[in-house]
Amino acid sequence: MADAFYLPLGDDRYLATPATEGPWSPEFQHGGPPTALLVHVMEQTMPRDATSLTRITAEFVSPVPVTELRTATRVVRDGRNTQLLAGELMAADRTVMRALAWRLRRTELAGLRSVGDGSSPVIPDDTVGSPVGIDFGYASAVEWRVTAGSTTGPGPATVWTRLRTAVVAGVEPSPVQRVAAVADSGSGVSAELDFAGWSFLNVDLTVHLVRPPVDEWVCLDARTQVDSGGVGLASTRLWDRRGQIGMAAQSLLVASR
Repeated sequence: MADAFYLPLGDDRYLATPATEGPWSPEFQHGGPPTALLVHVMEQTMPRDATSLTRITAEFVSPVPVTELRTATRVVRDGRNTQLLAGELMAADRTVMRALAWRLRRTELAGLRSVGDGSSPVIPDDTVGSPVGIDFGYASAVEWRVTAGSTTGPGPATVWTRLRTAVVAGVEPSPVQRVAAVADSGSGVSAELDFAGWSFLNVDLTVHLVRPPVDEWVCLDARTQVDSGGVGLASTRLWDRRGQIGMAAQSLLVASR
C-alpha cells in the first residue's frame, strides 16, 4: 500500500498512487482522494487566520483516472468575512473535477457553546478490510470500524474511519482533508443495492461543516434512498469524537450492471 494518495511533482502536478483506486475499476479513482486533494490546494490558496472551510462542493465532471493530475485554484470572492474558493483537477489537459469551497471568519460568541457534546457513536475495537465487502486500493488506505449496520449488506450504516495514508506525500493531512477523503464513502457504506448487480455512481459531493473537526477519526452515519427512476440520494451525518460536525450529501446515478 502506498504511503500517500498523491506524490507531488511540482508545478501544481500530482501523481495518483494505487491507494486512490476505486471499487468500479482499477483505472479510476475513488471520489475521496481527489476531493481531499482539491481541499489541500484550496487550503493553501490565500489562507487567513481565524477562518475555516465550512462548505465544500465537488462536481465529478468525468471519472478521475489514476494518473498524473494538474491542479488550479482561484479566489472567486474575497470579502471581509468570507472567501469563495474554486479548484479544478485536470488530466491530460482535460477537466475531470471541479470544486467550490466557502471559507468563513470564526469569532467566539458570548453565550454560545461550541457544537459537540461528546455524544458521538462508540468506536468499536474491531476493523473491517473494506467499506463495501470488496478489496480495492482506497479501501486498504482507510481504517474502517463498523458501529451499526453492515458494510457487506444493504441498508444504513454507521462507520468510523481513519486514514492510513497521507493525502499528499510528506504533508500531514488537515482535519478537513480527512473529512473530505472519507465523506464520499457515505453512499458505499449505506448502499441499498448489491455491488455485484448494480452500479451507483455519485456525480457530486457536498460537505457542510458547522465547526472544524478536531482529530483523525471521522464517523459516517449514512442513509441512501433509491428511486425506481434510477436516481438516488445518500445523506451522511458526520462526527468526530467530540460530537457531530456536519452533513454530507451525494446525488447518485443508479443502473443495473
